[in-house]
Amino acid sequence: MSFTPIIPFSGFAGWSFLQNSLSAQKEAFEASPVLQSDTAYFTENIGNVQTAEDLVGDYRLLKVTLGAFGLDDDLPNKAFIQKVLEEGSLDSESFANGMVDKRYLALTEAFGFDLGTPNTQLSDFAAEIVESYNTRQFEIAVGEQDTDMRLSLGLERDLGEIVGGDNTANGKWYSVLGNEPLLTVFQTALNIPKDASSLDLDSQVEYMREHAAAVFGDAEVDQFSDPERLEELNRLFLVRSQINDISAGMSSGAIALTLLQAI
Repeated sequence: MSFTPIIPFSGFAGWSFLQNSLSAQKEAFEASPVLQSDTAYFTENIGNVQTAEDLVGDYRLLKVTLGAFGLDDDLPNKAFIQKVLEEGSLDSESFANGMVDKRYLALTEAFGFDLGTPNTQLSDFAAEIVESYNTRQFEIAVGEQDTDMRLSLGLERDLGEIVGGDNTANGKWYSVLGNEPLLTVFQTALNIPKDASSLDLDSQVEYMREHAAAVFGDAEVDQFSDPERLEELNRLFLVRSQINDISAGMSSGAIALTLLQAI
């Protein structure tokens, strides 16, 4: 029987509890026999993989691979994943380079099937993929208890990849818009209605900038390289999400009190 993450509270209080117990809970989760069996198989066999076809032809290897990049739902889409991996990342016009969702680019960069000798032959490759797989599977398990907690767990990683990239200021906002979990965090934290997603991309970026400047005093994504600013974004997301969930049954005064207590 696998370990179920414990989250006794919602909102920022639940996040604080999860952070304080994260190491112990993640260790207990990773002791799951199923998880250990999957990761052991990956570690023992990934070195035999030389091509994208080899990888997609092995269900268990592909399961861990896609799970490590948050692409679990693509497990049945073998032809699609093979195309992503075979075209690689070196060609600026490759399939992955043209996709808004940059998880596919990260996937093909990690495996490097367009490099001649793929990264599957590196001695530390399996360990890196397994670590990412374990982390994301834990996030999924947390999300089954509380969706907001899963989004918060992935926030630093996903937003950090965008902030640390060499994209333009506009391009970084486009990357946020193309990442559904990040978009949810920003829409909630900045109090942006979901129907704003129906606007064209340029209008959405300007909308994001206006609200970010109003809330944080800075309109650009790069501000979240500051850990304190990132923490502020996460806290605001959790508080406003909790308020949205319970506001229908609360008075305006009670809502204000809940908000103040969480700050």
